[in-house]
Amino acid sequence: MHAIRIDRSKPLAEEPHVGHNRFHPDIPPVLEVEEGEEVVMETRDALDGQIPPDATVSVFDAIEAGAIHPLTGPIYVKGAEPGDALEIEFLDIEAQPVAFSGIFPGLGFLRDVMTEAYLVHWKIADGWATSEQIPGVRIPGGPFMGVSGVAPSPEALAAWTDREQRLLDRGGLVFPPDLAGAVPGGACGLHGLRTLPPREAGGNFDVKQLTKGSKLVLPVYVAGALFSTGDGHFAQGDGEVCVTAVEMGATAAVRFKLHKGLAASRRFQAPVFSQEDYFVPPEVAVPKRFLGVMGMPITDDGENDGENLTLACRNAVLNMIELLQERGYSREQAYVICSVAVDLRVSNVVDAPNFVVSALLPEMIFDGD
Repeated sequence: MHAIRIDRSKPLAEEPHVGHNRFHPDIPPVLEVEEGEEVVMETRDALDGQIPPDATVSVFDAIEAGAIHPLTGPIYVKGAEPGDALEIEFLDIEAQPVAFSGIFPGLGFLRDVMTEAYLVHWKIADGWATSEQIPGVRIPGGPFMGVSGVAPSPEALAAWTDREQRLLDRGGLVFPPDLAGAVPGGACGLHGLRTLPPREAGGNFDVKQLTKGSKLVLPVYVAGALFSTGDGHFAQGDGEVCVTAVEMGATAAVRFKLHKGLAASRRFQAPVFSQEDYFVPPEVAVPKRFLGVMGMPITDDGENDGENLTLACRNAVLNMIELLQERGYSREQAYVICSVAVDLRVSNVVDAPNFVVSALLPEMIFDGD
């Protein structure tokens, strides 16, 4: 078995030979493996250790945004060629014993109304996460990797950079290429894709079903595929609305399989994933007791914004925050609970004009001592 070991007491910039935080085809591989070989990959947390377990929100002002998502890799898979599909099987994902969640002003789904910085430290033990900052709550674990991806081709790099710049020019929220904090630097840092959004080649999916036993299939764009992973999450609600889950360092064991020509033969370029067993225990995946609230595309002044799923989703989250406040939690605590434990579900996209998004809160998170 191969392994990529890291020193989590050091930032990625001090160990650039084991990882990177941009996607670029010219980043050299850390390791070369044959199809079918297993690899253990130690990873840093999403903020590269910039929030230690004793930190307060005062550290937020010093966070280097360009250093987020330190990834371990890339790994060159022998035989992988453009047009193939690379299957990554997650054999195991182990959590580190501490984690964090936070509200970062300017980020998150409700960034226009949730503007106060807030920080939660979690302790992970016996399959649960608990925090002194949110007493009376314990979050069941379902460890997964938030970021997994392969390198873009030079052509894909140029095309995706251009389309994101066009969105930025239209006023969209985009993080364009930026050399600040980039590992590696040079041309890869100056022109490399930021890791925050997911793309066809992978990236920051935050798909919580990618737990132990799952298989992720990515289209291959360059020889060797150049696979990397990072951003471990101990638990997350579908939506991750405050922009953080239960963020942790992790150790992932993976195995690769090649599907020759599969990506080229498909009429779409998008990640595919599967699971042959429950992605978490069934009582966690489908809680016996839950509280749900609906959101519809109705504006604050009572007008229909027909078929607007984003507004329906926003209202579902706001309504759940109100329900959690009725239980005695602060607005900030409630927002974090929504991000790490509440699942957003599209209930219907046919009942025009008011499509429905539901927010489901598992009652088991309040069952601990």
